[in-house]
Amino acid sequence: MTTASDTPPTSWNAPEPALSVRQVLTLERVLAGEPEVVAGAGHLDRPVRWVHVAEAADVGVMLSGGEMVLTTGVLLAGDEAKQAEYIRSLHRAEAAAVVLGLGRAFPTPPEVMRRAAERCQLPLVVLHRPFPFAELTEEVQSRLVRRKFASVSLSEAVRTALTALITAGAPLQALLDEIAQHSACPVVVTNLAHRVLATAGERSAVDDVLRDWERISRQAGAAQADGWIRAELGGRGERWGRIVLCGHRGDGATGRLLADRAAEALVLHRMLGGSAGCSWEEQSAQGLLTDLVGGAVPARQLLPRARAAGLPVNRRTFVPLVVPDGEVAALDRLLRLLGLPGLVAELTEGATAVLLSLARDQDADALTEHFATRLRDGSGADRAVVAAADARTVWDDVPAGLREARHVARAVADSAAALDLPAVVRLRDVHLRGLVRLLRDDPHVQSFAERELDGLLRRGDDDLLPVLRTYLATGRNKSRTAQLHHVSRPALYRRLESIQACLGVDLDDFEQAVSVHIALLAHDAQRE
Repeated sequence: MTTASDTPPTSWNAPEPALSVRQVLTLERVLAGEPEVVAGAGHLDRPVRWVHVAEAADVGVMLSGGEMVLTTGVLLAGDEAKQAEYIRSLHRAEAAAVVLGLGRAFPTPPEVMRRAAERCQLPLVVLHRPFPFAELTEEVQSRLVRRKFASVSLSEAVRTALTALITAGAPLQALLDEIAQHSACPVVVTNLAHRVLATAGERSAVDDVLRDWERISRQAGAAQADGWIRAELGGRGERWGRIVLCGHRGDGATGRLLADRAAEALVLHRMLGGSAGCSWEEQSAQGLLTDLVGGAVPARQLLPRARAAGLPVNRRTFVPLVVPDGEVAALDRLLRLLGLPGLVAELTEGATAVLLSLARDQDADALTEHFATRLRDGSGADRAVVAAADARTVWDDVPAGLREARHVARAVADSAAALDLPAVVRLRDVHLRGLVRLLRDDPHVQSFAERELDGLLRRGDDDLLPVLRTYLATGRNKSRTAQLHHVSRPALYRRLESIQACLGVDLDDFEQAVSVHIALLAHDAQRE
């Protein structure tokens, strides 16, 4: 996972979960009163917001919901109508539970109150031993107050940490890693079409979530059940995405707090133009294609990410392409215009990858040619090329295809201006140039290049080396070389004579010219 600094994120102490009626009944002080649940036993997981001691028959009007009401029932004894209405009023006020201390007023659990509580599904608890209500009130109130302050502390700590990352110019991934660290569950950012833009968390857990993402995200996201907590992303009355905590196992209120703080930070990050102005969609595609090319992560493990990002992957033909000097936005627009599903991302400066996903019955070669032709026509550059690998029908073969397309793109990078290359260039088209680039790191090749070009390189004449490069790339065509460098034929002859003098070769001799050409190709490849 990526963080903005070398310091690992701090582990926050999450606030204690909200006390439920069931948890209150297990407190040591309460157990001393021998509690017995006589009604509403199926609703003991209701959260207790507060504890209220009251003997008034109309206590319901004093409540705001979530209270556990403690009473001896002294004002209800002997009046069954009041007893039933008392329970109904608590139900209307959405009380969490009522605890009745048995004694003078009610030596045994009152049947009228029990039946009314059962009908209202309101937990009714009786205490068989005398019990000081003040002790229970003190215990529960202190726990609730501690939790309240812990929530405030957590909220501020998370907000401070995320704001610090944004201020430091951290990328989106750093913010998500921080959130995943504190939520202890996979974190997913999507657009409104449920397409995954970014993820964070333990890789195996994230892969499990993404495996059937579209279905489970629509089902779980609607109810926010089973720990799936989401917060909307947007501003100025417009939503453009959401963040989802997938399977948060802690308290629901804590999860919602984390999701809200995360949403605030992500909106601010986007408003401030985080990640060097690169959109989240572009970052998602870039991360996926970079991982595919790099090979550090097996392609099979990246399949859930590709599917969740909206790339069709079932029974498809994949066409790996690399466009030298391609602009992501322009290529993405062209894909949409042609109706071709695919991902676009800048791999390195000056090289943009395009991964097409075509139906099995579509002609991959024809569509690739059409894409490249439209790109060349639309760019206004009649020498724009698309480096392509052969189509793949197996996802596991896509990384090798992308690396092949990148290799072809590098091989034609220097010759595109000198040669009349087709719109689509493949491995079979790069010939010697491609072979030399594969061998560029070999010490023998490096030594050969230095030896062959030494005289020209030591001279340091910036005008002669480009002329030599064009002259050899055009097959020693003097007219074409003079035209491309905007010089007269006599001026070109003088430059070629200077080059031959520096190198001590005769460029009219085929073998010597080939030797210099190979050395120059190796020199250019090593410089990259």
